[in-house]
Amino acid sequence: MLLRRDRVIVFLALVALTALAWTYVLWLAGNMPTAMSGMRDMNIGPAIEPWSVTQFLMSFAMWAVMMIGMMTPSAAPMILMYARVGRQNRTDGKPLAATGWFAAGYLLVWLGFSLAATLVQWGIERTALLDSRMASASSVLGGIVLIAAGIYQWTPLKDVCLTQCQTPLQFLMRHGGFRGDVPGCLLVGLRHGAYCVGCCWALMALLFVGGVMNVLWIALLSALVLLEKLTPFGRWIARAAGAVCVAAGVWMLLFEPQ
Repeated sequence: MLLRRDRVIVFLALVALTALAWTYVLWLAGNMPTAMSGMRDMNIGPAIEPWSVTQFLMSFAMWAVMMIGMMTPSAAPMILMYARVGRQNRTDGKPLAATGWFAAGYLLVWLGFSLAATLVQWGIERTALLDSRMASASSVLGGIVLIAAGIYQWTPLKDVCLTQCQTPLQFLMRHGGFRGDVPGCLLVGLRHGAYCVGCCWALMALLFVGGVMNVLWIALLSALVLLEKLTPFGRWIARAAGAVCVAAGVWMLLFEPQ
């Protein structure tokens, strides 16, 4: 009963976190002209003003919430497994609190990724290569990103990171098992988050191709991440997606107007 209750509480917390994140993303996408007016000039051009601190923080918040909404569902099996192992081990620490710290470590890595993505966005906008939808305004840039992401889907590093994400129990066994102390929980969460970023960073880069605030594109990438991680043939899905990305990138470079 305690095991079931712990997992239900964790599951409901993850659902609530995901729902809140997606609610914000949908609101932001639906109100972009107003909501983003304080973040950046919508008229992209060669002479773009530097971001203010407020604009940078707003962009970072956009990326951070979006990553939480996209990645929390695929991390749920790992987080639920951590709660389950913690209860079964009957450690002196509280499994729910330990699971919370583990999840915090995981999300902290994605906050770091969000900071990097914000810096990349700032750099691309400074060169006038993003349009008003925050999508690539250059077929060359879009094609290169697609091809690079597609090739990465076939690399050994992608396979290693995806394997770590697909097997929660084996991941815990490889990395010391359940930890009841706060530093230990954070460390295991950080490790899992690092593998997750290693698995998905190239897919997240595709947001600059389809549009950072394109809800359909965000949903498609989220579904692809879920299929890769939660299905037994996830590796083949990753490679098939990689082949499609390479083909689309080549098409964009050869046939789309520059």
